[in-house]
Amino acid sequence: MKAEVLIIEPFYGGSHKQMVDLLQSKISDCEVMTMKAKKWHWRARTGALYLSQQIPYSHNYRTLFASSVLNLAELIALRPDLQGLTKILYFHENQLVYPIKKQQDRDFQYGYNQIISCMVADTVVFNSKYNMESFLSSIRTFLNLIPDHRPKALDDAIRPKCQVLYFPLDLSDRNGDQSIEGLKPSAHINNTDNILSDSQGQIGDQLIKSQDSDIKDKEDNMTCAKDPCSPEAKHNFVKPLHIVWAHRWEHDKDPDTFFEVVTSLSESGREFDLSVLGEQYTDIPEVFDSAKEKLQRHIVNWGYQESRKDYIDILKSADVVVSTALHEFFGVSMLEAVYYGCYPMCPNRLVYPEIFPGTSRKIFVDKHGSKLYQSSYNSRQ
Repeated sequence: MKAEVLIIEPFYGGSHKQMVDLLQSKISDCEVMTMKAKKWHWRARTGALYLSQQIPYSHNYRTLFASSVLNLAELIALRPDLQGLTKILYFHENQLVYPIKKQQDRDFQYGYNQIISCMVADTVVFNSKYNMESFLSSIRTFLNLIPDHRPKALDDAIRPKCQVLYFPLDLSDRNGDQSIEGLKPSAHINNTDNILSDSQGQIGDQLIKSQDSDIKDKEDNMTCAKDPCSPEAKHNFVKPLHIVWAHRWEHDKDPDTFFEVVTSLSESGREFDLSVLGEQYTDIPEVFDSAKEKLQRHIVNWGYQESRKDYIDILKSADVVVSTALHEFFGVSMLEAVYYGCYPMCPNRLVYPEIFPGTSRKIFVDKHGSKLYQSSYNSRQ
């Protein structure tokens, strides 16, 4: 029997890969077309042309699901036989608010592709309300960059198609290998295919509340005084504070700020373990090489973990997960780390107030990084 669902991913890596793999495992009659997670900009520019040649002309597809990396309008123009399908476009991120140093550095084409893809799609799905609203509210300003003959009211045309379905996390049991789809015990994954949900508005807080037993287990192996710098604290340590950073090695995750803080901690004599995880692509910021050299005595894990089990074991062993992101629309790694017992420290911006709405979690950065260190320990008291 020919597949009725066509899933397309021009950038098959990271959370994009997680999404496709989970959908494929739950939808029996689907066919998947992917391209390697390499040179994102070229995938966005030329992926539609390549994929138009790979999709068979003889098919029984009824639904097309694609991430917003794909120029959907271009694909449909190249393959008009796909026009009649129900076309679902999923936004992991949007290019209208991608952080850049100067406005003239922004490549207009990427955001423009996403806008016209929305015009062609039947349903437009975002992984968070922040992602959706930041995209829709930026369309008019973004199109004002066109010198003249500007299209009007495209946000009004796109908004009725839009909805928020939080990214599905497929998590294993904290105490075993049993699969937990989504974030239980709350029924966050509740549609007919058990894949996506629109009810995860407080997932971060629920995860924090659910981690109490994990924190207690960790505290059994770590004792400290109220002041982590005191002689009593140094005498009582069973193990140092374990800090984890688990993000793409790219500038929009602001690794410079993170390494500035932990380097200050190291230089001030603080004891801590450090795990720097996350995927690396072609252009790796130089700060990673210098930080690895400066922080060598603290590093217990460095780089992408090929084994999912090894990655989860590291999260289970860590105490604090940190984000310094300038660009975050959902925060998969932060929520995974919280689920496995880490205390989250993140900016009070982007999607974080949405996924941790009952808290005020800010990144603690000062000259010596002592607020990060002290606040991390206070979270365990």
